[in-house]
Amino acid sequence: MKQYGLIGYPLSHSFSRRFFTEYFEKESIAAEYLNFEISDISLLTNVINENPQLIGFNVTIPYKQAIIPYLDSCDAKAAAIKAVNTVKIDRSGGNISLRGFNTDLIGFRDSILPLLKPHHKKALILGTGGASKAIVATLNDLSISTQLVSREAKDGISISYDQLTKEIMEDFSVVVNTTPLGTFPKTEAFPEIPYEFLNSNHLLFDLVYNPAITQFLQKGADHGAITKNGLEMLELQAMAAWGIWNEEGQGD
Repeated sequence: MKQYGLIGYPLSHSFSRRFFTEYFEKESIAAEYLNFEISDISLLTNVINENPQLIGFNVTIPYKQAIIPYLDSCDAKAAAIKAVNTVKIDRSGGNISLRGFNTDLIGFRDSILPLLKPHHKKALILGTGGASKAIVATLNDLSISTQLVSREAKDGISISYDQLTKEIMEDFSVVVNTTPLGTFPKTEAFPEIPYEFLNSNHLLFDLVYNPAITQFLQKGADHGAITKNGLEMLELQAMAAWGIWNEEGQGD
């Protein structure tokens, strides 16, 4: 039986396994989707060697960047943003080859695009991890300039949360949370932005999907902002990954 899976740590509340298991049942596909919770990316080799039926897998926190040295190649978009969330395994000819892709680009673009208005020209990206790379690249492709925000300012890279002024919040009308803050079971956590400066011109997008309404989204909605969680993005990127795993060839 063909196998697919998810690499990450921890994986106690992963979306992918449930999504693909239900999809396989619905479509009568003879395949299974497994969680491979590994405490260090170096253990990836063991996963590949011990599961000879594994032909593709997704990658989540904290390995979207760390996995790249373990790949034989990446498609152009994943290479450009230096983040991978989907890997296709080629076992032909007795050799094993791993090729990386990033379907977060597709999932995020198609999920946020219907909500964008002409005044959405600038976006604050909360977090600087692997997930933020696809978000920045997608928004830049949509002609939306971006500013990374992190706990500590990094010269030329990010500003800190305590540097977010009223003027900045009014100027940046899109705010995307790429951090895990607010994820179940720690649902009371939220990014420390000055929510009092949000209004109906703002769009808040949270990559977190569980709970459906995070504190980040609720606080935005309380000030009139349009809000959306990451569930549709996950579904779209998952189906894009499925397409990659089941195509004979993948070019750039």
